[in-house]
Amino acid sequence: MNRLLSLSRRQLLGGVAASALWPVAARQAVATDEPVPFSREMVIELARQRSQQDYTPRETVPEDWRALTYDQYRDIRFPRDHALWADTGRSYNIDFFAPGLYFPRAVKVFTVEDGMAHPVPFDLAMFDKGDLVPDLTKTGESLGFSGIRLRTDLGHPEYKTEFCVFQGASYFRAIGIGQTYGLSGRGLAVNTADPEGEEFPEFIQFWLEAPGPDQANMVVHALMDSPSVSGAYRFDITPGPASVIEVEATLFPRVELNNVGVGPLTSMFLYDQTNRSRFDDFRPAVHDTDGLLMLNGNGEMIWRPLANPLQLQVSSFGDTNPRGFGLMQRARKLSDFADLEALYHNRPGLWVEPKGDWGPGAVTLVEIPTEEEIYDNIVAYWRPANPMTAGSQVDLAYRLTWSADAPVHRDLPRVLNTAMGKRAFAEGRVVVIDFEDSPLFDEGPDAIDVHTSSPHVEVSEGVLQRNPSTGGLRLAFNFEPGERRHVELRAQLRKDGQNASEVWLYRWTA
Repeated sequence: MNRLLSLSRRQLLGGVAASALWPVAARQAVATDEPVPFSREMVIELARQRSQQDYTPRETVPEDWRALTYDQYRDIRFPRDHALWADTGRSYNIDFFAPGLYFPRAVKVFTVEDGMAHPVPFDLAMFDKGDLVPDLTKTGESLGFSGIRLRTDLGHPEYKTEFCVFQGASYFRAIGIGQTYGLSGRGLAVNTADPEGEEFPEFIQFWLEAPGPDQANMVVHALMDSPSVSGAYRFDITPGPASVIEVEATLFPRVELNNVGVGPLTSMFLYDQTNRSRFDDFRPAVHDTDGLLMLNGNGEMIWRPLANPLQLQVSSFGDTNPRGFGLMQRARKLSDFADLEALYHNRPGLWVEPKGDWGPGAVTLVEIPTEEEIYDNIVAYWRPANPMTAGSQVDLAYRLTWSADAPVHRDLPRVLNTAMGKRAFAEGRVVVIDFEDSPLFDEGPDAIDVHTSSPHVEVSEGVLQRNPSTGGLRLAFNFEPGERRHVELRAQLRKDGQNASEVWLYRWTA
């Protein structure tokens, strides 16, 4: 099914509006459309100023905009020939999204040319309105947009191809050439899975550095704000077979941030061969991504298949200075999903590569129960062990890579697939793990490490067979959960006393 920029948590949280704390010259420029000097330091200073003031909720767009139906909103279309820089030789074009419906607060957008920031005024005439769109109040330049879409030359002979979207709260998405939009990145996660409720920081202004005619990258700046934290972001974006975004963030907490997520990723996992029996659907699997991949500070590669539990669950993988983590899609055949519209097999994974010293903390995975694929129910992020203190300045940098596989060198074979089910003629559950083919397995591994950290749970010895479909090895084992509601499992192949595969981790829940 087609999702309007993925109708999910990310839309229900809304868009954002203009800053109230500009320096005097900048405030005057907004009112008079006069350009003002721009620098990243200016965005950082705006964020600092905001953090020193009480947070004030911002106005929403008029009610008739918020009351648009799904079909009415979709009928407000932005034509490519109206794009920013469409009539120039610049290497990028920018499309705009109208506010309303799931985006009740608008953002302001500025272009940056020759060191000067110029406001981009809203004008409903920029859009094509279909017959479904009613007459709307307030359509002037003060309204603002709900987000932006980036396009550039990626091989299409007639027009620039879209590859990146910023829209809703602090969400953004990108794809490599030929891929289909799937999971999202976010600026920051705050209080995810807290009983008191999650807080969703919002990008409230964007500055777009005008690219040269042959420039390969595009630089976008964003000002973020929320009740607990403000921040300045710089995104250096380079599309291609893999789209890469270099992120620099400067955060100013208003309050102490104990549960904060850095480099957060948001995805959807409904079912696969681990929980297929719960869903009456013609498709074998439905998910944007199927596993959390981690390269920890000790160089150990860990694969944790995703789950759609019946109750909210949070998993923490403690580490110091992680080398990378990401939500990945390893099911890559159309037959894995049999979905000719959603094209889940063509959706990218997203890899986070920290820069600098991130210290102690934990890669954190939040899995939220869902019965429908329209909702994002998976969140992954780095949670620092030490809180971010109120009044401090926190500088972070990391690289995001949107690609079919994680951009990391690996000597050990990957886990290709995980399947589970009830044992046919005995009590307990059977687990089947397929590993990709590797020269390490030409003579087979000499040890299998299968165990559980859950007490009073019996786990059988593993059995290995060659899978003619993949060419690799299949590991099968049984476990008996008894009365336990969840079981922690771990498996790995070993050869000559050394690791011979990724580490496979899983939390089974009743």
